[in-house]
Amino acid sequence: MAVGGQAVTGRTDLPASPWPALWAMVVGFFMILVDSTIVSVATPAIQESLGAGVDAVVWVTSAYLLAYAVPLLITGRLGDRFGPGRVYLVGLTIFTLASLWCGLTHSIGGLVAARVVQGLGASLMTPQTMAVITRTFPAESRGRAMSLWGAVAGVATLVGPILGGVLVDGLGWEWIFFINVPVGVVAFVLAVRLVPALETHVHRFDLLGVALSAVGMFLLVFGIQEGQTYDWGTIAGPISVWSLIGAGVVVMGVFLWWQARNRGEPLVNLALFRDRNFSLANVAITTVGFAITAMAFPLMFYAQGVMGLSPTRSALLFVPMAVLSGGLAPWVGRITDTVHPRWIAGFGMLCFSAALFWIGAILRPGLAVWELLLPIALLGVANGFVWAPIATTATRNLPMSSAGSGAGIYNTTRQVGAVLGSAAIATLMASRIAANLPAAGAAGGGGADVATLPPFLHAGFASAMGQAMYLPAAVLLVGFVATAAFAVPRHLAARRAAAAAQPAPAAA
Repeated sequence: MAVGGQAVTGRTDLPASPWPALWAMVVGFFMILVDSTIVSVATPAIQESLGAGVDAVVWVTSAYLLAYAVPLLITGRLGDRFGPGRVYLVGLTIFTLASLWCGLTHSIGGLVAARVVQGLGASLMTPQTMAVITRTFPAESRGRAMSLWGAVAGVATLVGPILGGVLVDGLGWEWIFFINVPVGVVAFVLAVRLVPALETHVHRFDLLGVALSAVGMFLLVFGIQEGQTYDWGTIAGPISVWSLIGAGVVVMGVFLWWQARNRGEPLVNLALFRDRNFSLANVAITTVGFAITAMAFPLMFYAQGVMGLSPTRSALLFVPMAVLSGGLAPWVGRITDTVHPRWIAGFGMLCFSAALFWIGAILRPGLAVWELLLPIALLGVANGFVWAPIATTATRNLPMSSAGSGAGIYNTTRQVGAVLGSAAIATLMASRIAANLPAAGAAGGGGADVATLPPFLHAGFASAMGQAMYLPAAVLLVGFVATAAFAVPRHLAARRAAAAAQPAPAAA
């Protein structure tokens, strides 16, 4: 049998309702997204426990995000080839075991290595959830399914810091990783029982493309994040920060050239980008990934370093955001099937950017908690409106044979945004600290223990963190422009055409 010009093997064993399978898979999806943000609130504790500087400890997040992002292009294809359920289970096993390794390690280097393996497991899991939605839900009801996916994505990235704070204060930073072990076991059992076998599509794998994308991304992220450490100069011998960044740009350019020239089956099917909404949705989700990751670091550093909050209390600042995001997501998912996505996603992107500009403008010593909770609540409204419409818009028109590769591309762009957000915010925070605390020396530098920041440094440190918030706020405006350009989805266009073709009621 052939689908979309591709050979198909295996059998389809679809259940009466696709919802139980989706619920089973989002348990694991929730876990891996929590791990994308849970480390932010534990960063000061990890820094103190392992004796690491700011630049080194941020790599605990960046290494995970980089290992998560780079393989996504091929792991989506693996789901098409071997079945999303099987690939999901392999990734879940790797992720759960790596989580145990993270909690048992006693050095910053060992933790970064364990996070790399954890990221690889996450990269195997994520595309499979979107692929199952695309392949088991009809287009006209896919928005409701994506609302669940979007609610999980939005709430997980917000619950991560809250859960992290409770675990760090109560049990120690190691437990932000240990908690994944029982959750992983439950998720595995649910997936085995509920996820159906789906048709598999034969794919060839572009190994050169994988190598080029991995090398290019590593060079870019390492150069951006470590630039401040080396004062944007020489790293070793003839190797400089700028030469690494330049080499990364060149390698990524060669990667795109190869994808366009590859006459076999390229890693990135550039033909998918002929769909306007798929292209624009990828731009938009890149900015969202950037902002979600970037905003957490300065906000948590400010809450613990200047406001003097414990990890738990600083994480509880996100409660209004999590409640509003989770409450709005189901309703937004329902209207996503009937309303043009540009209005829904555009509103969310504007709220997101405005909230971050607002936070950046008010951070100062002595700030009342309620003043900070207002823009954080606006962040919850924003998150409720962005996830489902953007994801649905990206995948609505994909052919079934490209469900996995399309989901892989979409999740890759989201994670690329997150990686760049982590690297860029680390650089900007270090730069702003140096500019605002020029006489602080080691106390204000990258090796400072944020949890015990001296009071005389609070004003400069708060200004530095506030200025850092403007970067993700500005990046989100690019995403707003992308969502504003969304075309009318095909199912809505067909529905409108059918309504227009209906004969007018006869006059009485």
